[in-house]
Amino acid sequence: MTRRSQRRALTMILAAALAVPGLPTAAHADPRPAAIDAWQRTTSVRLPVDGSLSDVLALSPGDVWAVGQQQIWDVWKNRGTIRHWSGERWSEIGIRDTTGAGNLRSVSAAGPGDVWAVGDGHDGLPYLAHGNVAGFDRVRPQGLRSGDWLGGVEAGADRVVSVGSRGKHALVVTREDGDWHVRETAEKGALYAVDGDFAVGDTGTGPLIMKRSGSSWKKVKTPAVSGGYLRDVHADSGKRALAVGGVYHGPGEIEPLALAWNGKQWRRLPVPTGGVRLYGVTGDGKGRYWISGHDPARPAEAYLLRCDTRSCEVMRGVAADGRSSVRLQAVTYLAGSQAVWAVGHAVDGKERYTDVVESFGPREPEKS
Repeated sequence: MTRRSQRRALTMILAAALAVPGLPTAAHADPRPAAIDAWQRTTSVRLPVDGSLSDVLALSPGDVWAVGQQQIWDVWKNRGTIRHWSGERWSEIGIRDTTGAGNLRSVSAAGPGDVWAVGDGHDGLPYLAHGNVAGFDRVRPQGLRSGDWLGGVEAGADRVVSVGSRGKHALVVTREDGDWHVRETAEKGALYAVDGDFAVGDTGTGPLIMKRSGSSWKKVKTPAVSGGYLRDVHADSGKRALAVGGVYHGPGEIEPLALAWNGKQWRRLPVPTGGVRLYGVTGDGKGRYWISGHDPARPAEAYLLRCDTRSCEVMRGVAADGRSSVRLQAVTYLAGSQAVWAVGHAVDGKERYTDVVESFGPREPEKS
């Protein structure tokens, strides 16, 4: 198994299980949110033990989507799951497909009621699902075949893009004007996430970033980082983006990696904590970013970075009884609420997973 395959398998296993509280919504939206400086709370939706969610997307504080899988260790009962937060409660949204979805890795939406998810199908093919709160249907683009793998999706008003790999090469699947196009690129490696004009992954020996140019995707130059890989990207615009991942030095030896885009080139962004794992990134559209991850040196504490394009600062949750480890696999920004929801899972002393979310928002004023 290659390093990329090992990391891909680990990502599938260590997917995030989501639990989001009803955070208070700000009275009005701040065009540039004030400093977020307080952990709001830790909660759980109490999914069955060993259920997990791998991605989360907030369209608004009352319209949040999450995808993942349930009963991940049981090959017969394992199935994909789609969850929706209405502002009052979580609901599981059905998938109208008899073949069944396995792990769903990524979720995106062109707008309310126009949601896409990608992952694995139980039939060995990549799985794409499209729907809304009434349910999802499987979408089967012609050209996908057994062995193809999809890790990320982005939905927009005029196109849907999903990225992954086919054999040893990066794969891009695009829907434009109602037609699907499946393109195996010339670049060796795999793509794990897509946002805006950028898709990120690795070549097996270093980071891989591809940029959209019209209807095609071209590799762009990155800093030379031997063993580097990228797992997520958030693009504010064509002039500002942040990609996160790590540098593999050997079993258990991972160095964090963050690359910032200034419109002309990617450069490495210093990360203040060595040895941490970085998984997901989100932003407010104004140049401020939040990165979710895990710090093996303080495993029971939730770990988050708040960054701009020049530097990052560490933010931590409080260790809780019964949790030996917390991994925040994905993070989303709630426009208008001045808050982020970082989701993941906690592991107890018996290696059982439980869903967890760390809600991070403005410090509430003290009551007089």
